[in-house]
Amino acid sequence: MIDFKKWEKYYIKILDDFGFKREDDEKSASCLNEILSKRDYLSFNDLKNKSLLKTKHDFIVFGAGPSIKKHALYLKKHSKYSKNYIIIAADGATSALLEEDIIPDIIVTDLDGKIEDLLKANLKGSIFIIHAHGNNLDLIKKYTNNFNKVLGTTQSIPNENVYNFGGFTDGDRAVFLAIALGGKKILLGGMDFGSYVTNYSRPNIKKNIEMADDIKIKKLKYAKELVGWIKENKDVYIDSVERDN
Repeated sequence: MIDFKKWEKYYIKILDDFGFKREDDEKSASCLNEILSKRDYLSFNDLKNKSLLKTKHDFIVFGAGPSIKKHALYLKKHSKYSKNYIIIAADGATSALLEEDIIPDIIVTDLDGKIEDLLKANLKGSIFIIHAHGNNLDLIKKYTNNFNKVLGTTQSIPNENVYNFGGFTDGDRAVFLAIALGGKKILLGGMDFGSYVTNYSRPNIKKNIEMADDIKIKKLKYAKELVGWIKENKDVYIDSVERDN
């Protein structure tokens, strides 16, 4: 688990840079906490004790960047990955993986991907890490109870049923989650950190790939910076799935 004081330095910088309000994040986190307190949910210990985490110790994290389809096909071609790695999908990457009949073990989401695909993956066994932030309060209220095997997260102060593992975007939060779960080797697929987005990440765009808006580009820069911070400060191997031997 990340030291919140260390994470808070980044968090305050993000709030200032984007003009986000901390109280909005905390309101969403409080709502998610309340919803989970009234139903079955996963604690962090529950997640760590899942059988897949007892038999597999390496991770592949899939983002929804332009390389997602290429890397999903690479995963299908090399069966060692599905056999030996825990697959974590960042929100919209779920749709691309489902198209190749790949069911993520874990999905990290703020619920702005294709809900029908997220629900489909959940029914097929994916564990859900639902994130609360200031812009998705309505989505949390509408959809949280439609999912099972749910663990809650926040980017602000954690509380009883909602954790903070570190991270800002779905992609880099998935990497932080893998670290929290003891990952020592983390491969990245569809994590391009560039200036383009796919319709897996932004379902409302007209083309399969388009130039990202300024806010998205800034978010991707933070994601790249945060993954870089992990590389420098944690005892973990991180590289592209294609460069793994």
